[in-house]
Amino acid sequence: MVGFLIAVLSGVLMSVQGIFNTQVTKASSIWSANVFVQATALLSCLAVWLAADRSNLFAVFRSEPKYLLLGGVLGAGITWTVIKAMAMLGPARAVLFIVAQIAAAYLVELFGLFGVEKAAWEWRKAIGLAVAAVGIAVFQWK
Repeated sequence: MVGFLIAVLSGVLMSVQGIFNTQVTKASSIWSANVFVQATALLSCLAVWLAADRSNLFAVFRSEPKYLLLGGVLGAGITWTVIKAMAMLGPARAVLFIVAQIAAAYLVELFGLFGVEKAAWEWRKAIGLAVAAVGIAVFQWK
């Protein structure tokens, strides 16, 4: 149950962050906003690490394979794409396409990519994706 609540909080935080970042972009530019977002994220993480963790900060470099260290690069791409999508579609419509995130995550599980344990095909999950896609169509329907 705690994992479910954390996932819900994650979705809420991502939506609100996207709205905030899109508004900040209006006063600056998409890349200056992205720099600010990533810099404040770095400072926040460092503060929490100093206060609560203090594990070896450089142990992350022992990760294998090394491409796993590209999470920050992906984060910059995520911030850019969320800002662009929200500016072009509006928050509700942009977030609807989270079904792509669900589909990508399921494919990662199905094929056991990036060190994730391989999962078996399940029709109910495919049906869930289809229902989500239909939900998007209904939401968009005029």
